[in-house]
Amino acid sequence: MFHPDLIRHPDGCPTLVLNADYTPLSYYPLSLWPWQTAVKAMFLDRVDVVAHYEREVHSASISLKLPSVIALKQFVKPSQFPAFTRFNLFLRDRFACQYCGHGRDLTFDHVVPRAQGGRTTWENVVTACAPCNLRKGGRTPKQAAMPLHIEPIRPTNWHLQEHGRSFPPNYLHETWHDWLYWDVELDA
Repeated sequence: MFHPDLIRHPDGCPTLVLNADYTPLSYYPLSLWPWQTAVKAMFLDRVDVVAHYEREVHSASISLKLPSVIALKQFVKPSQFPAFTRFNLFLRDRFACQYCGHGRDLTFDHVVPRAQGGRTTWENVVTACAPCNLRKGGRTPKQAAMPLHIEPIRPTNWHLQEHGRSFPPNYLHETWHDWLYWDVELDA
């Protein structure tokens, strides 16, 4: 029987990376390695292969099924707090403007404007759409009569991972489903 993996280019065979406790290293972005990195880690005995694609790669002396899911042999302790980046800020705020709730034309806004002494910190920056950011201008939300949906906080990595589960990627190989937990209906 013909399997779709057999015609897939190796570059289209990313490997889901699990920590040593068999949980994904991250959900958003999903912890994926290119097939070359996964194969190298296999040969260096740094990972256990959990599942394979049907797709094979060949050298002069061996044929190898590409790994679709691997688990690290050594546990990687995730840091407690994520870096303050635009992407992480948008993820914390679920890719929605904290003034109107829309998810298009996103930028970030200082709750207390820098001109009024506000700093660029997790607790003072929120996701905002360009129209709301322009409307608020150099005022506080109270001065602009634009209340925030949620007060900004410094998130933990767990917090961002939970938010990331709301945004499953476009591609999920069938061998990954047992290791990922998005809001999907479970088999009885």
